[in-house]
Amino acid sequence: MRLVEIKKRIGRKRLREPVEIGWCELVDLPDLGLFGMHAKIDTGARTSSIHATRIRTFERDGEEWVRFHSPRSAGHGPQDCEARLIERRLVTSSNGSRQNRYVIGTTARLGPLTWQAQITLANRATMAFPVLVGRRALKRGFLVNSGKRWLLGKPPKEEGLS
Repeated sequence: MRLVEIKKRIGRKRLREPVEIGWCELVDLPDLGLFGMHAKIDTGARTSSIHATRIRTFERDGEEWVRFHSPRSAGHGPQDCEARLIERRLVTSSNGSRQNRYVIGTTARLGPLTWQAQITLANRATMAFPVLVGRRALKRGFLVNSGKRWLLGKPPKEEGLS
């Protein structure tokens, strides 16, 4: 794929003007077929993460990939997803525990910005949000207003969390 095609596919890497977002927003992960995912915006987390279970690695065209199950997401039921594996990384969670996690590369969209994201796979079953957006994504030009939510668009009423 040529550089021009890649830029058109993933869009800009940074926003020209800062965009204010709330402490929770809707995020799309189109390569995974996941749209309108409820995401917690977390300036304390370095890397973004997604709720994943049944994680299995496999090889495709000489590269390591991962297949996982996304058991819950806003607006649709459980879904199986596949993504290219970037690496395995030691991550320290907010409670201080350390675990090795798979890191995938996928397209992410938050409001007006689309970029190639690195996202860790984690079991977030006990968390209120299936996606966590960390600092690496936010440094692209987002300003987080911790007193507001859904500034880029509210989820449908029947979804809850509104």
